[in-house]
Amino acid sequence: MTFRCAILVTVITLAPYVAWAQDTTRQPAPSTGAVTPSTTKPPAPSTTKPTPPATPATAPATQSPAAAVPTDYRIGTEDVLGILFWREMEMSGDVTVRPDGIITLPLLGDVRAVGLTTDQLKDILQKSAAKILTDANVTVVVRQINSRKVYVTGQVGMSGAYPLVGPRTVVQAIAMAGGLTEYAKGEEILIVRGSMTFKFNYKEVLRGRRLEQNIQLQPGDQVLVP
Repeated sequence: MTFRCAILVTVITLAPYVAWAQDTTRQPAPSTGAVTPSTTKPPAPSTTKPTPPATPATAPATQSPAAAVPTDYRIGTEDVLGILFWREMEMSGDVTVRPDGIITLPLLGDVRAVGLTTDQLKDILQKSAAKILTDANVTVVVRQINSRKVYVTGQVGMSGAYPLVGPRTVVQAIAMAGGLTEYAKGEEILIVRGSMTFKFNYKEVLRGRRLEQNIQLQPGDQVLVP
């Protein structure tokens, strides 16, 4: 009886230690921190180029704006004209009047333009284009006027040719040329127009006398300041 009690006491006393030992054997092994690399390759980058936006097949070309045209204007050399054919872009464009007075157009060839009004040139082009187009419709606009000039020479600040795109008097032309120099003879100025000659007294006009001398200049006029 005494022996059995001793064994029971020993079992009871060792029970907590047996439970502790069993718990420690069940704990998971500590992680080593090593990560197994993935063998899956990333997707290859796309080689397809983005499609650019579509552009119109017939984009209009950049053109200069139309110039202000005097009522008495006639086409002259070095003038720039815009020739526009309706629905015929390959025949349209800007052309410069050559020194011989001729312009050259696609399919139509050489056409004499100098001395004509824009309406007269339009009629000529319309008749020529009607031979190759079923519905010829032409527009002629003036881009630049380079033919209308006056010439101021002699004792002025800057002698040379000056554009005449609107009404301009002798005094205005002299002002464009930088005015009279110190040694200019303002009382003896001449305006030459073809075979005609007009006298001009600069000092009188500045004083408000004989203002009829201050005439409006025409293309080709020469103001001679001695």
